[in-house]
Amino acid sequence: MSDVQTFIRETVTANPVVLFMKGTAQFPQCGFSGRAIQVLKDAGVTKLVTVNVLEDEEVRQGIKDFSQWPTVPQLYVKGEFIGGADIMTEMSQSGELKTLLTEAGAAD
Repeated sequence: MSDVQTFIRETVTANPVVLFMKGTAQFPQCGFSGRAIQVLKDAGVTKLVTVNVLEDEEVRQGIKDFSQWPTVPQLYVKGEFIGGADIMTEMSQSGELKTLLTEAGAAD
């Protein structure tokens, strides 16, 4: 396993909620990443780790290989891949996302 895959696996398992995104939570650098942050905030997330894939091309490609998902952002809760911005939006509307984040101890 490559160093990048090790980094990704350790990051998603060591933190309750991880969002691999373009930019940062304060300055998202694409519309989908911005929407993902907003959805998480709306769901009451209190513990969130973000990884800016624009800072490292290996991570940018590595996360796609890790999840077998072609796009960023990607949300992980308790080490499990949840999905991208569209899936997060649907889960938010159904209330599922808040439940998931609360159960992970990452939302109030």
